[in-house]
Order: sequence, then structure tokens, then C-alpha cells
Amino acid sequence: MKKEQFLEAMDFRHACKVFDETKKISDEDMNFILEVARKSPSSFGMEPWKFLVITNEELKAKIRPACWNQVQITSCSHLVVVLAAIEGVKPESGIPKRKFGRREMPQEKLDFYLNLYADHLKQTLATDENIYSWTARQTYIALGNIMTAAASIGIDSCPIEGFEKDKLDEILELDTTKYQTSMVLPFGYRINEQSTQQREKIEDIVEFID
Repeated sequence: MKKEQFLEAMDFRHACKVFDETKKISDEDMNFILEVARKSPSSFGMEPWKFLVITNEELKAKIRPACWNQVQITSCSHLVVVLAAIEGVKPESGIPKRKFGRREMPQEKLDFYLNLYADHLKQTLATDENIYSWTARQTYIALGNIMTAAASIGIDSCPIEGFEKDKLDEILELDTTKYQTSMVLPFGYRINEQSTQQREKIEDIVEFID
């Protein structure tokens, strides 16, 4: 992708308020978006997330009241609920060890990384509340990537933080010791043209330090 094409995708992307319910995203395009999520970076390479892809209309209707009754929930083609991992980042779960072990290395080096991970994140991993705060932030890396990926192929999205987390966790029947809702992200095709994006000037947000 050329620089100009990437910027065009950034200009195309906006928080779509109403989706065209008659248009559905193809499996090929949705799989592309999800593959971008899979390949997104994360702290320590823990990939502390899970993506629920919901097309069931009854479930979307059930979810909508817990998301401030926002119409995007039911008008979208695919509703992606992004979950932040809880148990899976705890050293005692064995999952961090498995993930570090995906890279071939001597046992001594693996033990070094595991100890570094546990020591550096000692406070973060002390409570499930602290873990959620950390892993939810990690999900935003993947979220940014998949929204831009979708925009690059003409698919709209709308990141939604406006939801009642406890109610949504319950509706999704989540074991909250393992995963908790981080973000709700509808995908589909716009029904109305977007207004021109308004952004701060580059010189107001960037400072070069030589």
C-alpha cells in the first residue's frame, strides 16, 4: 500500500452512526480484518484478547440495550465484541510460558523472560482489576489496526465504549475470571456520507526534539 492510499483509508474511516442493514460483509473481507487483529502487536507478545464475531440478530438485539441503545449494534453487518484476557496473562496459568515458548530458545533464556515478565508486572498482575486495566489497553492496539484495515477495503466501523460492562458480560455469559468486555466494534457499510473530519493541526500535536 502506498502512503497516499493509507492516508485515504484514514480519511475514509469515521465513527459510522448508522449502517446499511441490506449490505453484508463477505467472509473473505471479514477474515482479512480478523487476520489483521491476529497479527497485531501487544506488550510482551501476550496477545491478551479474544474477538467475538456476532451476526446472530437476536443476540445483537439483546446486546443493544446494554450499549445505550445505540442503533449501530443492530444495523451493522458484523458486531465484534473485543474481550480483554484476565487469567491468561497470569504466570501461574502457564499461558505466558507457552507464549514465550513459541520462540525457540534455551530453557535458561525462557526462565529469564518469565521472571522478567512476572517482576516487571508484579503490581499489574496483583489483582484482576489491575489486569483488566492493562489488557484492555492492549486491545486498543488491535482495534486501531482493524478499523484502518477495514477502511482500506471500504468497510465502516464505529468504536463503542458506551456500554454497561457488567450487563454485557452477563449477556455474553462470560467467565469474567478469564475474559471481560473491553470494546464493542460494529462493522458494516455506511448509509449516509460522512461529514469532513476535523483534526488538530500537526504543529499543535507534534513536537520534534533534535
